[in-house]
Amino acid sequence: MLAIDVAELRKQFKVQKNREGLSGALKDLFKREHTVVTAVKDISFQIPQGEICGYIGENGAGKSTTIKMLTGILVPTSGKLQVNGYVPYKDREEFVRGIGVVFGQRSQLWWDIGVIESFRLLRKVYRVSETDFRRRLDELVETLQLQDLLNRPVRKLSLGQRMRCELVAALLHQPSILFLDEPTIGLDIVVKTEIREFLKRLNREHGTTILLTTHDLQDIEALCSRVIMLDDGRIIYDGGLDELKQRWGKGREVQFQFTDPIRLMEVQKLTGGLAVRWTRENEFTAKVWIPRELNVSEVLSRVVGAPEMDISDIKIFETNTDEIVREIYQSGSAEVNAAALQEEKRAEEPVPAGGVRS
Repeated sequence: MLAIDVAELRKQFKVQKNREGLSGALKDLFKREHTVVTAVKDISFQIPQGEICGYIGENGAGKSTTIKMLTGILVPTSGKLQVNGYVPYKDREEFVRGIGVVFGQRSQLWWDIGVIESFRLLRKVYRVSETDFRRRLDELVETLQLQDLLNRPVRKLSLGQRMRCELVAALLHQPSILFLDEPTIGLDIVVKTEIREFLKRLNREHGTTILLTTHDLQDIEALCSRVIMLDDGRIIYDGGLDELKQRWGKGREVQFQFTDPIRLMEVQKLTGGLAVRWTRENEFTAKVWIPRELNVSEVLSRVVGAPEMDISDIKIFETNTDEIVREIYQSGSAEVNAAALQEEKRAEEPVPAGGVRS
């Protein structure tokens, strides 16, 4: 069963044009001019129940606009969407009982009252029974270690403490889908790791579907089996992380630590005929770049099997997702990838009667 089903979703905003100078400001008082900005451009995707999916892109790519449509905050200009079988902006009251939302830069907790009082107010908003509330709260408080924070006003919490409380607030009614918009923004590495572990456990033990937007691609690496990449309101990639690395990764590097001093020519001879590139880092260390299409084991067997080489350590470095995504955007290949994706979708469409596509 699908948790999220999106087809040809589009969102346009009418933005006022401000004319320059005093005369322009006077004209704007009596006759305003507007331009239409398309933030999301006919995107389609499906997310099955129980999946953790990363939704990534540069600022202005349309990530937050999509999340706001999926959570019923914004009404789409056109297209279709269903979340948990509901149309978010139409079936508002029933729909919100099955979702949780965390916006990293906005709080759903009341600023001047104790955390526990915010949780009690949210219990009434979501119409959770007292028994279910106590059971769920105890579980979440223990998992996220919030026992000492419950009676503190939200304004006295650190960012990391507040974000853990935000997660509890979003999960008190045990939603089947959790939307996370930049949940780890501004957090230190320890708190980020704790939140990632919590989300993995939530997905594993409760089967919660998670849609995650983030600029921290380590969140994606740690949590997501699938990633949807957006550029200028269009989907340019939708697939697994491994496939992303295979398609756009430049290769891997292997660092060898030798017990005796080595020369660059010596190690280059070991891999003669292979399309690799060696660099000498110091007299005991050399690194070899291996293209994606070449098997790492072939290089390793040649170097390790050489009787004249005594190796003390080996490290393998994969191209990480952060580097790949940055390269896609900086090289300008995002537009090419978007066009290729559209062509793939067209190729998968059934050919109409007569054998001609429109």
